[in-house]
Amino acid sequence: MRIAIDGMGGDFAPAQTVHGALMAASDLGVEIALVGKPELLTPLVGAGAGVTIVAASEEVTMGEHPARAVRAKPDSSMSVCARLCRQGQAAAWVSAGNSGAIMATAILVQGRLRGVKRPALGTVLPVAGGQCYFVDVGANVGSRPEYLVQFAHMGALYAESVMGRPNPRVGLLSNGEEQGKGDDLVQQAHARLIREQGLNFIGNLEPKEVLAGRADVVVADGFVGNVAIKMAEATAEFIFRTMRDEIPRTWRGRLGGLLIRPAVAGIRQGMDWREFGGAPLLGIDGVAVVAHGRSDKVAVRNAVRVAKHTVEAGLVDKIRLRVGR
Repeated sequence: MRIAIDGMGGDFAPAQTVHGALMAASDLGVEIALVGKPELLTPLVGAGAGVTIVAASEEVTMGEHPARAVRAKPDSSMSVCARLCRQGQAAAWVSAGNSGAIMATAILVQGRLRGVKRPALGTVLPVAGGQCYFVDVGANVGSRPEYLVQFAHMGALYAESVMGRPNPRVGLLSNGEEQGKGDDLVQQAHARLIREQGLNFIGNLEPKEVLAGRADVVVADGFVGNVAIKMAEATAEFIFRTMRDEIPRTWRGRLGGLLIRPAVAGIRQGMDWREFGGAPLLGIDGVAVVAHGRSDKVAVRNAVRVAKHTVEAGLVDKIRLRVGR
C-alpha cells in the first residue's frame, strides 16, 4: 500500500514529519510518498527505505484562508497528495497542516461521495472502559439536522469497520438525556435519528455519560464538538500537569509519586492524543487523514496507521453504499 504524506504540513514539519514517515515505512509495511519541497526533504530522508519524495513547489500555511489558498496554490503539497489519491497513485494521504485547507483540498480535488451533504471529521476519544468515536469535531459549523443524521451513519460505519464495534451504540450530545433537551438542532436531529433504519441510536447523552463510555459513537455539530474535544484535551493536560507540580512538594508526595508512577504513566499513554494519530474525513471520495497540527514523529506514524486501517476496512465504499445515495 502506498500512502502520501504532506511533508510541509504541521508545526514541526518537515523534520518530525520525515521521521514519522520513516517510522511508518519501517513499522507498518507501507510505501510512503513524501510530498513537498525536495530541497528540504531530501537531506532529512537520506537513504530511508520505503520513502520516496514527490515534488511540490508550494505549501499552505496555518494562517491562510483554506479555500483561497487551495485555489491559488495548485502545486501545494496538500493538492499534490490529493491528486495522487484521485489518480490512483496512492491509497490515502495524511496531513498535519491547516485542517480547513485539508478539507477544502479533499473536497475540491477528490470530491464528496454522491449524496453526502457535508463531510465530517471524527476522532477517537478515550472513555471509561475503552474508546468512543466523536463526530463532528470541527469540519462543519452551523449544521442542519440532516447533516447530523449522516454523521451518525458515517460514524457508526467507522466504529464498526475500523474500531471493530459490532452494532455500535450511537448517542447525540446534549445538555440532558430527555428527548426534549437541547437546542432546536439537537431536538430536530433527535426526532430524525429515532426513526433511522440500521442505526443503533440510544438517545441524548450528557458529557458525563460520554466519558462514562455509554456510547460507541457520539454525534455533535462541528462547533460544539470542536469545543468539547479541546476542553477534554485541556482538562487531561491540566490534571497531569497539576499532579506533576504538586506531588513532589512534600516527602510524602514524592514517596507516593514513586509508588503510583507506573499506573499514571499507563493512564497518560492511554489518553495521549499522539497514539490516536489522526482521523479520516468522512464522506470524501477517498481517504484523507487529518493529523493534529502539533504532530511529532509518533503522531505522524500513527496517522499513517489510521490511514492504512481505513483503506483496509473499505470504509469509503461502505459509506458510499449506506449514505452516498
